[in-house]
Amino acid sequence: MIYEAVVSSPPLTLLRNAEVFAPEPRGRCQVLVGGGAILAIEPAFSELPPGLCQVFDLGGARLIPGLIDPHVHLTGGGGESGPSSRVPGVLFGELSRAGVTSVVGVLGTDGTTRAVAGLVASTLALRDEGLSAWCWTGSYEVPPITLTGSVRSDIVFVDPIIGLGEVAISDHRSSQPTFDEVARLAADCHVGGMMSGKAGVLHLHLGDGPRGLELVRRLLDETELPPRVLYPTHVNRKRRLFAEALELARRGCTIDVTAFPVAEGEDALTAADAIVEYLRSDAPRDRLTVSSDGGGCLPTFDAGGRLLAMEVGSPGALAATLAELLTRGHALEAVLPVFTANVAALLRLQKKGRIAAGADADLVVLDDSHRIREVMARGRLLVRSGEAVSLGTFER
Repeated sequence: MIYEAVVSSPPLTLLRNAEVFAPEPRGRCQVLVGGGAILAIEPAFSELPPGLCQVFDLGGARLIPGLIDPHVHLTGGGGESGPSSRVPGVLFGELSRAGVTSVVGVLGTDGTTRAVAGLVASTLALRDEGLSAWCWTGSYEVPPITLTGSVRSDIVFVDPIIGLGEVAISDHRSSQPTFDEVARLAADCHVGGMMSGKAGVLHLHLGDGPRGLELVRRLLDETELPPRVLYPTHVNRKRRLFAEALELARRGCTIDVTAFPVAEGEDALTAADAIVEYLRSDAPRDRLTVSSDGGGCLPTFDAGGRLLAMEVGSPGALAATLAELLTRGHALEAVLPVFTANVAALLRLQKKGRIAAGADADLVVLDDSHRIREVMARGRLLVRSGEAVSLGTFER
């Protein structure tokens, strides 16, 4: 960005010469921001009164909506190999530098030493620091741990909580929930969402067990639950699992791929490969999302369930996946909804995921190499020329 005017706390920001992808291409535009929102998008604006507006000239750089990450272990994941394997929490700057302006926090295997109360507190802390943040109640286990005593009342009464997750199925670390237990949890999510106007989604962790997505298929076949309530993640961890997930997307479920590393010869799909395969299929384009599993443990187990090795998920995996897709030559407007508009639609975040008048001013500028250059969240500049200009409380 070229900083053209320096004023004292101007109420408006004008982004000039932005090549806007909203996520659909809008061409060269001027974007006016004020009060944390996008006020207008026009080919040109007449001169604004002096001192009213700070101006940034993007010089034709691509302007996209802020990335939405629906699966981040804000308080840290892991713990499958003793206390020393508990992963530290994710900090504000890790998210903002990665272009993530909206995030949904999650607990994983460990719902014993980590609790929903702590996750809600971390979610609210990110809001205080300048990001938009929500969280799932519960963890892998069934019956789920909650804040108020029930999934439904957590969704209805606790502002940041938008659903239940990540409940583990087809995984040796799960509680081995029955069909009836999962159906009841999904029903509580659905009705809680209706009562609160929130997403009301059951976010399901998929392991690599042979049952795969069988429980989800049964829920579609044997209950009246709408498909949108069921939101499985990690579906790219096995090729057969991804094939099952494609069928669920055709039936109305939104599926989530994880941007984890994949070794050469491994029976898995990278997030980029999964996105390409999905978009080449006949599945609805708006039923796919991608998440980072940031702060989560990415473990390797032996046949006896003993942890052999682990990596840690990074919030930067979303931006890296987007850059990989663009480097391969895929059109930005084709892949961008997976990171933005599709997530916002499923999670009922009406002012997120798009560049439009009235939407929140969550904006990211990409450089010529497809990397994150500038980040604005709710109208506040967080990253400039790839460097953080606003830090979290414990990063200063």
